[in-house]
Amino acid sequence: MHISFLLHNAYGVGGTIRTTFNLAGTLAEHHDVEIVSVFRHRDVPMLGAPGGVRLGHLVDLRKKSPTYEGDAADHARPASVFPRGDSRYRQYSRLTDARVADHLRSLDADVVVGTRPGLNVQISRQTRRGPVRIGQEHLTLDSHGYRLRREIGHRYALLDAITTVTEADARAYRAGFRLPGVRIEAIPNSVPVPRIAPADGTGKWVVAAGRLHRVKRYDLLVRAFADVVAVRPDWRLRIYGSGDATGNERRALLALVGELGLHNHVFLMGAVDPLEAEWPKGSIAAVTSDRESFGMTIVEAMRCGLPVVATDCPHGPREIIGDGSDGRLVPVGDPVALKDALLGLIEDDEARRRFGRAALAASERFDPARIAERHERLFTELASRVPHDRSHGALRTTLHRARSAVLDGAYAVRHKTADIIRRRKSA
Repeated sequence: MHISFLLHNAYGVGGTIRTTFNLAGTLAEHHDVEIVSVFRHRDVPMLGAPGGVRLGHLVDLRKKSPTYEGDAADHARPASVFPRGDSRYRQYSRLTDARVADHLRSLDADVVVGTRPGLNVQISRQTRRGPVRIGQEHLTLDSHGYRLRREIGHRYALLDAITTVTEADARAYRAGFRLPGVRIEAIPNSVPVPRIAPADGTGKWVVAAGRLHRVKRYDLLVRAFADVVAVRPDWRLRIYGSGDATGNERRALLALVGELGLHNHVFLMGAVDPLEAEWPKGSIAAVTSDRESFGMTIVEAMRCGLPVVATDCPHGPREIIGDGSDGRLVPVGDPVALKDALLGLIEDDEARRRFGRAALAASERFDPARIAERHERLFTELASRVPHDRSHGALRTTLHRARSAVLDGAYAVRHKTADIIRRRKSA
């Protein structure tokens, strides 16, 4: 089977890139797999290209490259196919519209997989008839604004399947849209087995990891840990991750650490990649987010033998953690419950080690081979639809594209009118 992934930027760092590389590399053990990156701004991928996978790109943004296209006239014109509601819209252009269209219309693949909403829309609109069209969702439906949700409800009808990383998000798609003929299935992200020994439960460290952003609620964790230290001053907390360009969140956390007198107990470690060597230095992992699209750090910690204390936030933690068996779930925004859960594992050495062993065993369900098998089964089932289904799909495509032409005209008029109004107001 020839499987082609369409990725925003394979040369950067991010959860979508990492999980796509994991999946593509595992599928490549039995299939012909390629990753096509819309943009290329580095000579080599920062995460290293997955073995056995061909890697290509559509627009070269390497300024020292002889094929640099960042100053192309069409790259300065806003995209008309890539949806405005996607958060990456400003990076796309008429040039990317054309390059993606040329790629999808000439693509000789059995399956084409998009990895963000804007690219899923392009796959639905521009892929030639034949390949199975899959749209992956790596965030959550409720994290998208109204404009993007409207585009999803309109455009995703021409996909063959949508995959989400949690069952909760799959239910949101099924309830939120009428997408007849589109299969909606939850398949979690994968995490490879670590290359080092798991934690033994003796290290007196709590470990947290993720970007320094308000949604991660590290302030809540630091305040709860102050109460932990009051009881067990021999324990410490490490927080791994970088902040945004302003550094505001890091400064706020450092100020809080100082205010609470935790300089010798709470450490902001910065970004570390790969992180797998850091998890086993601790004995408990903590996730205090207000929301998660999945919870990769939860799985990463469990794969290293750490029980995880996590807020029971939408959408991922409760689908990963077995509360009371391999970790603990606490209410969102509750520092007292968080402190109690941490102390419960800190004070009980045997329970902590038992939970850690259970977490290590439970995390095997996220092994790349198991996750790739679920994708492979979905691809195979969709590719082997009987001729009646294919003819029905062709009719659905024709009718939907006719309707799209009318709506595209309406959208164009609406956006043009809005632009005129903005220009008048600013004049």
